[in-house]
Amino acid sequence: MESILKIPDLWKNLKTSPYPIVLYGMGNGADKIIDVLNKNGISFVGVFASDNFKKSGKTFHGFPVLTLSDLEQTYEKLTVLMCFGSARQEVIENVKRIKKKHLFYAPDVPVCGDIIFDNSFFKTNYLRHKKILNILADEISKNTFANIVSYKLSGNIDFLFSCETSVKSAFSEVLRLNENEIYLDLGAYRGDTVFEFIKYAKNYRKIYAVEPDKKSYLKLKSATENLQNIETINACISSETGMGSFNMSGSRGSNACSCGTPVKTVCADDIIGDGEVTYIKADIEGAECDFIKGAENIIKTQKPKMMISCYHRSDDLINIPEAVLNIRNDYKVYMRHFPSLPAWDTVYLFV
Repeated sequence: MESILKIPDLWKNLKTSPYPIVLYGMGNGADKIIDVLNKNGISFVGVFASDNFKKSGKTFHGFPVLTLSDLEQTYEKLTVLMCFGSARQEVIENVKRIKKKHLFYAPDVPVCGDIIFDNSFFKTNYLRHKKILNILADEISKNTFANIVSYKLSGNIDFLFSCETSVKSAFSEVLRLNENEIYLDLGAYRGDTVFEFIKYAKNYRKIYAVEPDKKSYLKLKSATENLQNIETINACISSETGMGSFNMSGSRGSNACSCGTPVKTVCADDIIGDGEVTYIKADIEGAECDFIKGAENIIKTQKPKMMISCYHRSDDLINIPEAVLNIRNDYKVYMRHFPSLPAWDTVYLFV
């Protein structure tokens, strides 16, 4: 970990970039990156989209949305900042092609919250990060953790490529699901993770699938209507049961917010009640620590296996394992990163 302290963070590197900076992609991710660029006094000269997404006449933050080839007619060499996330193989292959020609970074800006994972944040929390690294249960986890931290600081996607593992290996080698599983799927979206679970636990006992977004929930309910022993719940996972607000975008980016649509909130302890749960997946757009707080009883008394996403907030890497281990300190903790850019689909596994 000491060597990571020497990695200059991306934002300092960009201040002395030898090539004009351009943004690859638009939307919320680009907005956040532009905000950090502005705060650091870093300018950019253009915006481009993939050829199939470019629309004639479209502008973004006052810049015409071009293609990369358009920009290459003016600039021989560029510093490209990736401003969106994707796990699609064709997107990742295109990124690799761009990276061969230009200086390429994928800045790590949080999905939720305003903490930027830079040198200042890492140095302030260095001992906490080091403690988490030391408790990880295998070398793959330790390598993943070190590479994820290095990526977050530098924006260098080679660190992500260096620690990719498959979803299949996480299920078969770490979680080792069996036919007796009772599954609590938090952030079930449209049912994709329900069916992924079933591939590894065909003879499960029961599934609870929780999804707050109304459009996604209706698709989840439709997709799973022929499954046995499944209960779908249209609610937002929180630290306690009650009412809250939720940004209903109908996409994976839906999240809890202070100015969204009123929605029922529920904690995991209340969903399970006096029942049983053996495996929990939580991918809930930055509310993972709220989930842990609201699942204290079942974690303490049942010790379910858990897969918890740790990429939505900059302090998830330390806050999530600390929160779980404060409830039960006998979990083995693993970390895995599944193929995705930027460091999305990074998870902690508790067994």
